[in-house]
Amino acid sequence: MVIKTTNLETVCGATSKLPHHTWPEFAFAGKSNVGKSTLINALMNRKAYARVSGKPGKTQTINYYNINDQFYLVDLPGYGFARTGAAVKEQWGPMIENYLQGSPTLKAVFLLVDIRHDPSDNDILMFDWIVHAGFTPVIIATKADKLKRSQLAGAVKNVQTVLTAESQYGREVSLTVIPFSGLTKAGREDIYAILDAHMQ
Repeated sequence: MVIKTTNLETVCGATSKLPHHTWPEFAFAGKSNVGKSTLINALMNRKAYARVSGKPGKTQTINYYNINDQFYLVDLPGYGFARTGAAVKEQWGPMIENYLQGSPTLKAVFLLVDIRHDPSDNDILMFDWIVHAGFTPVIIATKADKLKRSQLAGAVKNVQTVLTAESQYGREVSLTVIPFSGLTKAGREDIYAILDAHMQ
């Protein structure tokens, strides 16, 4: 995949009407500070187009990035940050659920989890929402560069095991887990391959 153009085309808040596109959409979900903006920047070959913040909980909107006038990368609100206000937290669930249920051109959903830790209760809830909406989430295990190479396989297996055991739907789907490093971009080509496959 060759990225030629990128454009933050639409930003939707809690009360915004979702746009209706004819081009494919690929959504990215994950808890605050899991590295979602870093991943999206890596996919777009841009250093800081999607805002990377040291303060978790910054993404409180649904952001649509137009790529090559061919498809959209959709950045969903980050979840699970304790200091975020209750009113904002209450908006995120309906926003994300409305998007998953209401986007006719959504092709795949990527769920980001931190490879260094067990998936959280919020990760598991998001996993179940995605499956309930009719998608098998592709798991992106971020921060892979924080582990030694010898630790990666065991960490990936742990993510698979926890999701299978704890999720309502974990035993019903075949899990794909891609380790990703924002530092080295390891895993990016595997994600590109999935995007390409859905656009054939």
